[in-house]
Amino acid sequence: MSTLYIRLPARAAVEHGANAAAIGCAYALASDGGNVEREGEAALSQLAELVAAAQRTVLIVAAADVNLLRIAVPPLSPARLKAALPNLVEEQLISDPDDSVVVGGRTLDGLLTVAVVQRDWLEMLSAMLVALGARRIAALPGQLCLPHHADTVSAAVTATDAALGGDPVLTLRLSAEQGLGLPLLPEAGRTPAPEALQALRLMAPQGAATLYVPAAEVGTWQEAARALGDEQITIQPDRWAHWIAAARAAEPDLMNGLGADAGPRFDWRPWRWPLVLAGLVLLVNVLALNLDWWHLRQDAKAARAAMTRIYHEAYPNETVIVDPILQMRQKIAAARQASGEPVADDFLPLAAAFADAWNSAGSGRALPPIAALEYHERALLVRIKPDGEVPLEPLKTALAAHRLELAQQGADALQIRSLR
Repeated sequence: MSTLYIRLPARAAVEHGANAAAIGCAYALASDGGNVEREGEAALSQLAELVAAAQRTVLIVAAADVNLLRIAVPPLSPARLKAALPNLVEEQLISDPDDSVVVGGRTLDGLLTVAVVQRDWLEMLSAMLVALGARRIAALPGQLCLPHHADTVSAAVTATDAALGGDPVLTLRLSAEQGLGLPLLPEAGRTPAPEALQALRLMAPQGAATLYVPAAEVGTWQEAARALGDEQITIQPDRWAHWIAAARAAEPDLMNGLGADAGPRFDWRPWRWPLVLAGLVLLVNVLALNLDWWHLRQDAKAARAAMTRIYHEAYPNETVIVDPILQMRQKIAAARQASGEPVADDFLPLAAAFADAWNSAGSGRALPPIAALEYHERALLVRIKPDGEVPLEPLKTALAAHRLELAQQGADALQIRSLR
């Protein structure tokens, strides 16, 4: 999955320009492994092709536009904490919390990192990227996208478009969860190196520091560091590799503060007519199924009414007709039995058929002796002495020839029932 990283200038530079989409941005297109495939600088409006091609777009918001706070929070569920964050940081903000996006990040040493950014700025960036064709959008604080090493302060100097009246910005990462951005105000025509180094030492008076500057200006900055006499400041060329490596683990995502308004929304307009057609097809099928069911129900009612009428004509004295087919079978069986004709589920036909099947299944093998024959509820119960094994499968096959079924009732009993 390719990711497009866009490093934004400070908002102050945009406010000097007539068109925010024309502001110059540094960008890098990276692969899944973080390898930079393409990089450069261009106006945001000129990145439409890259934005549309990338699966994910990550905005690295200027540190000067993101305020990082460290606060102690009560034990709350994530949903309640998200709702309570604006009130918890209200006293530390100059502007109205309703005009800001407040997002919680990691909790370290018992303190929660909270990022605050102006809502209208973030909404404008989100809308611009959506218009350019972005699929997924994330926005990260720039100060947390610098490398972090124990006991070392990381800093970077990013320049803005001079034509827009912008000034260079010093981005500082003081610790794992702390950082800020400072605008530099050099005199016209002079390098901002002295001011940047002094600001760096003002925010981090002691300890090692790594300052990332444009590769073409490394020599100038090294001379300024030597002139300052500070050997603990290391000047390194600014590369996208360390920004990408830090951004992949950075939190929080500022876009989470916009909620449902963040990122691209699904456009239903191209799918309107296909969905209408699918709904009509579904409606036609449902109506057809219901019509078919209604016809089958009417046929079933007609068939039952015909069977009930035939039964009532044959037995006019019957007043209760629940199941005409079953009742007709019972009447026919009773008539046959009354006339002396044996019925298939009487004791003698069941016993005779079982004896024939028993002998057929036992041909060529020793069968266990039969202990008793019982007749209950039109079924023959055969009790077997536990002296041998009953050949169940051959016996079932032989009984099936007489239209009888076999059911085992425990270890020593067989139930024989007629299927007629």
